[in-house]
Amino acid sequence: MFTYEIDENLKLKMLSLQDAEEFFELTIESMDHLKKWLPLIAYNTKIEDTENFIKSTMKQFAENNGFQAGIWSNGKLAGVIGFHKIDWRNKTTSIGYWLGKGFEGSGLMIKACKAFVNYAIKDLGLNRVEIRVAIENTKSRAIPERLGFLQEGRIRKAEWLYDHYVDHYLYGMLAEDWDQKE
Repeated sequence: MFTYEIDENLKLKMLSLQDAEEFFELTIESMDHLKKWLPLIAYNTKIEDTENFIKSTMKQFAENNGFQAGIWSNGKLAGVIGFHKIDWRNKTTSIGYWLGKGFEGSGLMIKACKAFVNYAIKDLGLNRVEIRVAIENTKSRAIPERLGFLQEGRIRKAEWLYDHYVDHYLYGMLAEDWDQKE
């Protein structure tokens, strides 16, 4: 089971069924805040939906294909960060993340993303980490930009959000570039 202590107040821990109630409450409290960029969050309408999501992430971990971790700030679940999947042949992965309402603007996500990139490159031995972000989602784009990811391109109509497509920027970080930043 993955646990990564960032500092005395912040840790990442793989989601388990014991976290379902707190995770569900955070998503419900943050629904209006999150649904603009995370349309799937709107389908989390009952605790069973949350439990099913957590079970799918546990299966993902068991298949050695990444995982989702809770971001725990001062003992409270603040958000989620995870590897979408891991391409072991090419040693690449992509990261997705979100913070609940009231947890933004405190540097939590920068620290969590930095820890995840460190883990991907140093512990898992991956060569490349990607982050894809809707172009209009300036808060989310700030994360890879502040961490020194290279904006490698624009993916047109990359994601369907309710009634329209949005373009994404693709950000990439290579192990050799990350090692120079550390």
